[in-house]
Amino acid sequence: MALPLLAIGAALDAQTRGWGLLNQIQLPDWIAVFLALLIFDFAIWLQHLITHKIPLLWRLHRVHHADPDLDVTTAIRFHPVEIALSMGLKIGLVYALGAPPLAVLIFEILLNATALFTHSNIRLPIALDRIMRLVLVTPDMHRVHHSVHRDEHDSNYGFALSIWDRTLGTYIAQPREGHDKMTIGLAWQNKLPTRFGWSFLLPFRRK
Repeated sequence: MALPLLAIGAALDAQTRGWGLLNQIQLPDWIAVFLALLIFDFAIWLQHLITHKIPLLWRLHRVHHADPDLDVTTAIRFHPVEIALSMGLKIGLVYALGAPPLAVLIFEILLNATALFTHSNIRLPIALDRIMRLVLVTPDMHRVHHSVHRDEHDSNYGFALSIWDRTLGTYIAQPREGHDKMTIGLAWQNKLPTRFGWSFLLPFRRK
């Protein structure tokens, strides 16, 4: 729970020192906040894509994908090394961008809220889901990303906005087997419970 405070502290420090792009140019506060949120959202999308493409990072990130039952607890299921790397990158971006502290605060709230929402095992009405995902990532959209099929889990990387996947060619609307029959998790894992020790050591397994 204390980790978001590190990013907010970095924003306050950057503001005090005048570091970062947005601290060098004169913009209305609301525009600076909006731009920072948009850039943060894209940065998380790009970081997520990279964790799937670089084998070493995928070994860490697959701890998140090893949960065979997608629900809100999956949203906080990450290897501690990946959490530390992600926080380091986020703080670096805060300093480089000179993000307003308010933007970082809003971003951290959105990051946690949307993570819980997109990993939840709720089903929205089809019509509502279709409208929402024109802009936002919905649970059904993100569930495709947790499929055992490689092409499907290499899609739908967004955490809040769906526009990056739609415009950059990584969007898959529905799983090929349908939401009721699709298999969640890693294709090779067995049915044993994914306990803490198993998950912590997962990056060091051969598969």
